[in-house]
Amino acid sequence: MKKTILSLFVAAFAFSATAQIKTPAPSPSQKIEQKVGLTDVTLEYSRPGMKGRTIFGDLVPFDKVWRTGANQNTKITFSTDVTIGGKELKQGTYAIYTKPGKQTWDVIFYSDATNWGNPKNWDETKVAAQVKATVQQMPMKIETFTMTFDELTNDSAVLGLLWENVYVAVKFETPTDALVSKQIKAIMKGPSAKDYYAAAAYYLEAEKDIKKAQTWIDKAVEMTSKKPKFWFLRRQSLIHAKAGNKKGAITAAQESLKYAEKAGNAGYVKMNKASLKEWGAK
Repeated sequence: MKKTILSLFVAAFAFSATAQIKTPAPSPSQKIEQKVGLTDVTLEYSRPGMKGRTIFGDLVPFDKVWRTGANQNTKITFSTDVTIGGKELKQGTYAIYTKPGKQTWDVIFYSDATNWGNPKNWDETKVAAQVKATVQQMPMKIETFTMTFDELTNDSAVLGLLWENVYVAVKFETPTDALVSKQIKAIMKGPSAKDYYAAAAYYLEAEKDIKKAQTWIDKAVEMTSKKPKFWFLRRQSLIHAKAGNKKGAITAAQESLKYAEKAGNAGYVKMNKASLKEWGAK
């Protein structure tokens, strides 16, 4: 009997020593990964809630540095150099601090992202960039602190911060055109049909030199003439139309339509028919 009681005691002690109760975090963490052009952007932050409290001007005082969230630093990582507020930030990880105000916020990108909350000793030499952002009033309450990537383009995005009834936006720019142009310049020394096609497609979408785009897409189509590709021909038709060569656009669209029908690609068939109608093909 004594051995049984002792065994139960040991088992209970062992359970109490190792058991851990898991509960929800008061300010859950979130990680967002966003591609902006050719730049990978990663955002990591914690999300406190209002929970019936007044936030700005009370829980978060005006005109004082705020950790911008909860717990550890809010961190943003860029895989390439970027530009914020006219200042270049080298690729890497930065802590995001803010100084909320009634009408504007200071948004600070700090090169030391290893702090828990605000640094014990603020170092101005670690301020990589600082921008002033206008406060926009929201028509509803935002219960949980939220950060977003908005207004995405090939070479820019807006970092949004929302909480209570406030939205603050900070635009950053990525070197997409420079990166693509560098690739094009290097590859054009010995490009394949795919390279010509990709370069032409980028120039069309980025509204760059349409004459160069024509030259490249024509070369891509020529190099694949033995095994025509309907998507190459489709892009050729759009580029020639953009360049004002309607006759060439119609010819390319008709060829694209023919090979798309053979391939059974309904999407390209529909697009080509619509373009031919728009361009007045007979």
